[in-house]
Amino acid sequence: MFEKKLYRSDMLKCALCYDAPCSKVCEKLDPANLLRSIWFDNEYIASLNYPSANPCLDCDAPCEDACLHKKEVKIRDLMLKLNNDVRPELEIDMPDNEDRLRCDFCGISLENPFLLSSSVVASNYDMCARAFEAGWAGVSFKTICSFDIHEASPRFSAISGDNGTIIGFKNIEQLSDHSVEENMKVFRRLKENYPKKFILASIMGKDDAEWESLARKCEENGADALELNFSCPNMMDGELGSTIGQVPELVERFTAAARRGAHIPILAKLTPNVATMSEAAEAALRGGADGVAAINTIKSVANINIHTYVSAPAVHGMSAVGGYSGNAVKPIALRFIAELGQNPAMKGKHISGMGGIETWRDALEFILLGAGSVQVTTAVMQYGYRIIDDLKSGLNYYLAEKGFRSVEEVRGLALDSVSETTDALERDTILFPHFHPDKCIGCGRCMISCMDGGHQAIRLNEDRRPVLDGSKCVGCHLCVLVCPQKAISSAKKRIYRKAIKKDKE
Repeated sequence: MFEKKLYRSDMLKCALCYDAPCSKVCEKLDPANLLRSIWFDNEYIASLNYPSANPCLDCDAPCEDACLHKKEVKIRDLMLKLNNDVRPELEIDMPDNEDRLRCDFCGISLENPFLLSSSVVASNYDMCARAFEAGWAGVSFKTICSFDIHEASPRFSAISGDNGTIIGFKNIEQLSDHSVEENMKVFRRLKENYPKKFILASIMGKDDAEWESLARKCEENGADALELNFSCPNMMDGELGSTIGQVPELVERFTAAARRGAHIPILAKLTPNVATMSEAAEAALRGGADGVAAINTIKSVANINIHTYVSAPAVHGMSAVGGYSGNAVKPIALRFIAELGQNPAMKGKHISGMGGIETWRDALEFILLGAGSVQVTTAVMQYGYRIIDDLKSGLNYYLAEKGFRSVEEVRGLALDSVSETTDALERDTILFPHFHPDKCIGCGRCMISCMDGGHQAIRLNEDRRPVLDGSKCVGCHLCVLVCPQKAISSAKKRIYRKAIKKDKE
């Protein structure tokens, strides 16, 4: 893949509007759609969708006047960069079909690997129908139970990034507040109107009989597969939710109960609130599961109010430990997916991965570590079902450019590169940073970070450009990460530590 040319930071003020004013005033293209592709790490698809006639070249940019932020988003410049900087680097045209995205879920064919995860985004007929129409392959329906659910208000809080977008999301929401029969009616209606779409029925019972009964009802009413919720952190009373997921014996017991009630594929949805996940995963397999889903949300406390001393969301002066999700948890999710993908007991079993997926690149990382399907919630809550366009087009283009014929061909390709400990890493060489003067603005952020958080290996010259002291640099690459201009990259050649030591002497 070519080097990225455009970033979210290039369009921070863009609100990703519904019925965007910029597109309403433009007669030659749909700038809102192209901006959204840039936001979701899909700049090359945006460049392919930009007209070859380059209509923005001689345009006075009425889109920027119409923008709700009034000229703060440089739409015309971004469109021109798509044409001038991005398109010349493309190696292939847009794929003419999505056949590469077809994949297998425990023997069931999916049109693509993208599912909605069990949550509010897949909790009634209308929502699921709109998601199917948008292009999602299936849904994991919000967890069905016989409990009397009464949700708290408010029940969400968030951690925001520099531009105000959500990077971490906390919820104290529980399960479906509709009756079992109401949800079965939804299943029947969805299967009648969308027979080729995939329904993964998430369930939670309070005892063996209920797990068995719910499994049977879901199968009888059209569910294609079951997802056993052993991981919800907001159901703590008795043997429910993450309480089950932390005890392998209970995972095995209730998986076996569900298996007695149904013949369709079963996944155990496991909790990340454990040191390792393999023990619970293997217990689920012994109980009759065909695979696992991971991760559910992580137990968390967020946003302490410094005046009321109550964390968020605050409900009548109280809050509670809740589930944390969003892009911030992706590294934790990937760690567990890698563990499952490397477990010999999981060979041939389906892994449905989730936890912080926003872009097609995020989804691909899960697939490269062994996931056969991926699930999304928090990004949909923030941006809507429409993100499926860039999820599909981005992954499809990547597969085509790399010469892969299917999602299955890339599944697990990164597993060999992941070690459980750092002991396996080579430590005899150093990879220096490489400075790009044409991109550098002389801010000195690299020097500050190296001086106060690194190894004092960078200084600024008289032109305010960074100069590296190779005798001090240890190749940590902190400078690469903090540079706001992306003006520092990795050098192409490694240096042996012995050579550096000799130079010092």
